[in-house]
Formats: sequence, structure tokens, C-alpha cells
Amino acid sequence: MSPSASASTTLSAPSPRQIRRVAILFAGGPAPAANAVISTAASAFLRNNIEVIGILNGYAHLVEYGPEHAMREGRDYMVLNQKALRRSRNTRGIMIGTARTNPGKDVSHPSHLTDPKLTGRLRTVHEALASLGVDALVSIGGDDTLKTANKFKLYQDHLPADAKRIAVVHVPKTIDNDYRGIDFTFGYFTAVETLANEIRNLLADAEATRSYYIAECMGRSAGWLAYGAAIAGEASLALSVEDIDQGLSAEETLTDPRTGVTSTRKIMDVAKLVDLMVRAMLAREAEGKEFGVIVVAEGLAQYLPASYFEGVKFDEHGHISLAQTNLARTLVKAVEAEYKKRTGKTKRLTGLQLGYEARCALPHAFDVILGSQLGVGAYRALVENNLDGVLISCSGQLNLHYVPFDTLVDPDTLVTVIRFIQTGSDFHRLARFLENYPHD
Repeated sequence: MSPSASASTTLSAPSPRQIRRVAILFAGGPAPAANAVISTAASAFLRNNIEVIGILNGYAHLVEYGPEHAMREGRDYMVLNQKALRRSRNTRGIMIGTARTNPGKDVSHPSHLTDPKLTGRLRTVHEALASLGVDALVSIGGDDTLKTANKFKLYQDHLPADAKRIAVVHVPKTIDNDYRGIDFTFGYFTAVETLANEIRNLLADAEATRSYYIAECMGRSAGWLAYGAAIAGEASLALSVEDIDQGLSAEETLTDPRTGVTSTRKIMDVAKLVDLMVRAMLAREAEGKEFGVIVVAEGLAQYLPASYFEGVKFDEHGHISLAQTNLARTLVKAVEAEYKKRTGKTKRLTGLQLGYEARCALPHAFDVILGSQLGVGAYRALVENNLDGVLISCSGQLNLHYVPFDTLVDPDTLVTVIRFIQTGSDFHRLARFLENYPHD
């Protein structure tokens, strides 16, 4: 469903409200052009005599609010005025900081929203913002932050009729570009170009040394970043979670040691993946190319057999630390062994992880323009359209759309629905057309 179609069929504006003060909050991993969103959103509100404060470090300080931790300027929030915003649109980093604190982690079903204990952290966030006189919240972040924004709205929907309401809109952010409801997220193309440049450098090195690199790119849930960087960087092969069902999947049976209950989970058939990579290498050799760069999305690590996860940590949103699994290094050893088995020769492979260097890269013009429009869209949604509980989206010639939260979140689990690359789509086919993919 397109963003415009979603908005036109389900949006309904609440009764008019007056907004005097707005809070802007950024959560999750950084992305290029973050400050373009923050700066233009704040400027739009200020231009219309609405005060703006920037909540520092995501939800980290809001969940600490209480009798002994009142919200304090400089520590928990900053005033965003014209002086603070001066020439900030094109800058690196995030002027208000970020964090992965998850105030809605105890709420995983609609029934939990009436439980005072499970909604305790959401209540604290509401009380903290109310103590600052905030009438609306602009949430900026990835799918987990959208999930939190939706829970914050739903929590307020269950408050007494005379309780203070804080409208919330969300600006989608992720270099992974795996957001349902928008074509491309701000920062994606800057991140793609940053990683593509790294891949081009690796490719030159690989050619000079007749070797291979396996480059693991960020992309927890989908392969947009890995595929984009591979296409722009002229990589030899790109693989992501979308490719698992294309003959690379298997099943693993696990037994819970506490309950004795067994269950099955879909995993990646590592042997088949390694076979695919070696066949790609041999196909290149047949063309006189003894080098290359293979790009894999980090999300593939989630489909490794359970034995690979011993001692690996999880974050507040329940995600495994993919950086700790080091998928690239794991694949290097397996590919080296299989290549030698088939050819009798030794091929040097090097595994490395790419991604962090792209998150705060200097934003490209397109991402600054897109981020700026989304920032202005937050103002338009709240003030001009009097909306609540919508994602700010752009399509076409950066036309703004407002997509209701409930079309983007699973109604039973309250988890955000991920947008994968459609296998067989023209974008997917482009990558396959440009690489030495060993078709059967």
C-alpha cells in the first residue's frame, strides 16, 4: 500500500488543539542528515511562535524522571532557538544526541496498556514531558523508535478524559531503509555512497593482491544498504536475508533446557551459502578475474545456527548484537576451506565489518533536502493538519504524506512491520545483472 493511499483511507484529525511547546527527540543509531530534520522542524515551529526543546539522548533521561530527578536544562534537554540552529542543517552527528533506551519494552500486547506496572516507564515519559509543558512530541528514529512512539500514543489513549494529551508524530530514520510507509529514508543514500567508496577501495586492493574481501554491511532486517552499496561500489556479489528463501534455508530444532519444550526455527544453510560464494569466485576466475569483494548484510547472522550465539548480548529491544557474531570472519574461514577443497589452491580472503563509518558521514544534498522536507512535514502534520499518531512520509517530488501508526505496526504484537527488498523486483534484478551471480 502506498503512503498516500494509507493516509487517505484511515486518517482522521482530532479536535483542534493549541500547541505552545514542542519536544524533539532522536533515538536509535545515528544517520546522516539527522540535523537537517531537527533544524528544519525546529525552525518551522519557531517561525510560528511555538517554543521548541530538544530532548537529550533519546529516552534515557525521560525514564529517570521523578521526585529526585526533575528535568533539567543542559542535562536532560536543551532549548532549540535560532542561535542553536544556526548553520546546522548540513552538519554531522546529532545535535541532541541519541540512545537506545526503550520505555515500552514491557508492553508487547494491547492488553498490557491497561496494566499500571507494565506501562510504568511510558507513564514516566509522559509525566516528564508534561512537566516541561510539552504539547507535542516529534519522534525521530528507526522501526524500534516508531514502535515506542505508537505505544506512547496508545498509552495516552487509555488515560482519563481530562488527562493531558501530548500529540506525537514520527519521522522515519534508518540507513537500512527498511521502513514501510516511505520510499527512502533520510541518510540512506549518504550511507550507501560512503560504504560504496569503501568497497571501491577494497576492490582496487583485491585486484592488486589477487585476493577477496567479504564485507559485512549494516542491515539488521533487510538488504537495502548492502545491495545499494554493492551496486554503487561494483561488488562481485551481494547477499542478504531476502536471499535465504532462494534455496539457502534450513531448519534447526531447539530444546529449551528449562521446560524441555522443542521448537524449530528457520536458519541459513551455511554450506549452501559458502557453495554460492565459491561458485561466484570460480565464475570470475573463468573470466580472468582472480579478485573481488563479496557484500553480505549483517542480518544474515540472525539465521546462523544457535551455536554461533553463545555469549552474544541482546539490546533493550531484544535484538542480538550482530557486531559480536562477526559474520564476515565466520564466512571467510569456511570459504577459504571450500575453495581449497575444490581447486587445491589457497585464496586469501579478509573479512571486515562496514557501517559505523557511514552513520555520521557528512550528508549528501539529497539527504539534506529529504530530511528538511520531513522536518517541515512534522510541523505541517501537527500544526497545519492537527494530526496525531502519524509517520511523516515523502514520495514523488518530495510530496508529503502522513501514514497512521496503526497501518505500520502489527496490532497483536505492537511490533513494526519491516519492508524487505522484493526478490525478483527490478532493484533486486539490477544487483543480479551487474554481478557474477552463479545462476543454476
